[in-house]
Amino acid sequence: MLTALIDYESGNLHSAEKAFQRMAREVGAGEVVVTSDPEVVARADRIVLPGDGAFPSCRAALFDHRGIYEAMDEAVNVRGRPFFGICIGMQMLADLGREYSDTPGFGWIGGEVVPIAPDDPSLKVPHMGWNDLVIDHAHPVLAGIETGEHAYFVHSYHFQVADPAHRLAHCDYGGEITAIVGKGSIFGTQFHPEKSQAAGLAIIANFLRWAP
Repeated sequence: MLTALIDYESGNLHSAEKAFQRMAREVGAGEVVVTSDPEVVARADRIVLPGDGAFPSCRAALFDHRGIYEAMDEAVNVRGRPFFGICIGMQMLADLGREYSDTPGFGWIGGEVVPIAPDDPSLKVPHMGWNDLVIDHAHPVLAGIETGEHAYFVHSYHFQVADPAHRLAHCDYGGEITAIVGKGSIFGTQFHPEKSQAAGLAIIANFLRWAP
C-alpha cells in the first residue's frame, strides 16, 4: 500500500509527512512517500495534495511539474484512487479561484474559491487559528468526528461548493465557511489535519483506511 504526498514546492510538507507516516504505522496502511514523480503518483494507492499560499501560484507550480496533474487525474477520476486535498490542495478541486485573478481549478468538485467576508467587522481576515467543525453530512473519513471538534485554519479564501451535498462540514466565522468537501473518492479539508491534534489525526487515519 502506497500513499503519495505531492511535492510541488508549495509549502513545508514536513509536518504533513510526519502525521501521515505516523498514522500509516498505527493503522497498518503501508508506506507514505513525498514525491514529485508522476510515475510514483500513477502507481500510488492514495494521493494527498497539500498546499500553502495563493491559488494562482500554487496552480502554476503544480502544472509546472509536467505530468503530475495528469497522473493524479488518471488515478483519481479514472481508477478511483482515494484523494485528500489539504488547504489550497482542497481549493484546487473547484472550478475557479478568484484570488488576484480568475484562475481555473481542477473542476473535480463544482464551485468557486472566493474571499472570506465575515458579517462581523471585528473578525479579521485571514481566518487563522482554531474553530469548531459543524458536520453537515456523514462520511467514512469522518467516522468518530462530531460537531464541536476543533480544527486549525489559516486562509483568506474559502470554497463555495455548487452542490450542498459536497460540503461535508463547515465552521462559523461571521458566516458559514466550508471546512470539508467530498465527492466519490475525493475528500478535502480547508484546515490542516496535521496541525489539528486528535481530530486531525483521526481524519488522517480514517482516510488511510478508506476504500471508496
